[in-house]
Order: sequence, then C-alpha cells, then structure tokens
Amino acid sequence: MIEESSFSRKEQLTEEDIGSISEDIFSQIKEYNPKAQLKLIKKALLFANTAHKGQKRDTGEAYIIHPVEVAKILISLKADSATICAALLHDVVEDTPVKLQEIKREFGEEIATLVEGVTKIGGIHFDSREDYTAENIRKVLLATTKDIRVILVKLADRLHNMRTLKYCNEEKQRRISEETLHIYAPVANKLGIFLVKGELEDLCLRYLHPDVYHFLTEKISEKRTEREKIAKKIIEEIQKALNEKKVHAKVYGRAKYFYSIYKKMQKKSLILIRCMIFLQCALLPKQFLTVMQHLE
Repeated sequence: MIEESSFSRKEQLTEEDIGSISEDIFSQIKEYNPKAQLKLIKKALLFANTAHKGQKRDTGEAYIIHPVEVAKILISLKADSATICAALLHDVVEDTPVKLQEIKREFGEEIATLVEGVTKIGGIHFDSREDYTAENIRKVLLATTKDIRVILVKLADRLHNMRTLKYCNEEKQRRISEETLHIYAPVANKLGIFLVKGELEDLCLRYLHPDVYHFLTEKISEKRTEREKIAKKIIEEIQKALNEKKVHAKVYGRAKYFYSIYKKMQKKSLILIRCMIFLQCALLPKQFLTVMQHLE
C-alpha cells in the first residue's frame, strides 16, 4: 500500500503513482466485486488527478490524495463502481473549472448525478439563522437526497476530513467537530453505518474533549484492531458454548469506541473504565419460545 506522505510534495501524481494506487485499490475491490468496472474507476482517478493539478490540502500533500482516501473508505464499505468513481470525482465540479456536463459526457448520467448530489449537500442553506439547527440539516440531508449513495460519499468525505483535522487551527477543529458530532455521526447511525459513526465520534472527542480522549487512550492501551480481535474471540467462545448446549442463538459484539465509553462514564459517573466490549445475544424464534415457556 502507498503511504500518503510519499506524495506530499507533488502537485500532481505521476503515471507510476497512479499505477501503484490503482493496483492497491483494485486488489481491494476485486475481493468483494469481481465484476467491478476497473477501467472506469481508473479513468475517474486519472481525470481527477488532472483536474486537481496544482491544488494542495492543508496537510501539504497533493489534493488528489483526498478523493483517493475517500474512495478507499467506500471500498472498505464494499461500494459499487459508480460510487467509487463519484468519490474520486466528488470535488472536481466544486473546486476546479470542470463543469458537470463534462462529468456526464465522460462518465455517464449515473455518476454525474452522484457528483451533483454531493456538491449540492455543501450548498444547503436556510432563510433564517434560527433554522440552522443540526436537526433541520439532518432532515434536509436525508429528505433531499434521492440516492443514498450520495450520503455515503459525503460521510466518507467527512471521515477523511476528520482524520486530517490535526493540520487545521484549533478554532476550525472545534467547529468542524461540533458539526460532525451533531450532523454527520447521527446520519451515519441512522443509516446503520456504525463503523463510520464510531470513528467520527471518536475523532470529535479528540478535538472537543482532548483531556478525556487522552485519558482514555492512556487507560486503554490496546489499539482498536486488537480490541476487535479480543471481542471476536469472546464471541466465538460464547457461540461455541451455546451451540454445544443446543441453544439456538446468535451472539453479536464489538469493541466499544472511546466516545461510547465516555458517554457511559458520564451517565454512570464512573471513574474507572470497566466495559470496553459490547456483547448481545439474540435467541432465534424457536429457542425464544422455549425460554418463554420455562418462564411462565
């Protein structure tokens, strides 16, 4: 995999860079979608690279790195080819001289519509200042978006922006984190994209309550990936024990995010961190009836 820092001093990625990125993301895409339109995706990558030539992010790296990382987030969510193309092109119309008609001509109606939808989200406005509430924006975001994939691209866009927020000044960090916590994280939750929701909230905690965030990172030494492995092992052991007892149930679970732990500590006024893994056991219909009969 290519490190983002390897492009930090480039205004535009070379053909070799594009080839390396393509190889990286194509291998990930083919794992879940062997019939993906890889040629179209590479075309979108090349088009975006040319359109963003000379542009840089606050990180100092070539701007094209941002849409590439947004696309990678969506690939991790098993997005289709059109959504990945839209991710690569999502800032082209807003931030470069390229017009939507050109996107439509080069990539077709479907992708152009997705790009247009993402662009429109950035232009949401209300008639009065009082109407600019998180609830109103969430409602408009969900109600006016005809294709759910538009919101997926916007969530991935916001997630990568949050991942690179450390390069912004403190005032901007707090403003964007507040907006993310009250608008984008709840939208991700409503859509059931809990991985995105959890990471967004953790990143918001980092900038809105840095003391709490650092306290939790010190107390919880394991990285999230390590805690997920622990959770998976526990789930497998419980599931195995239930199966051996012929209990028809399904065990679910995950490692808790820092923000979730923080909210729990607030609610329970806890000082020590005790619960880092969430577990849930769902009885299947037949077993549920059997248990209910025993309880009568």
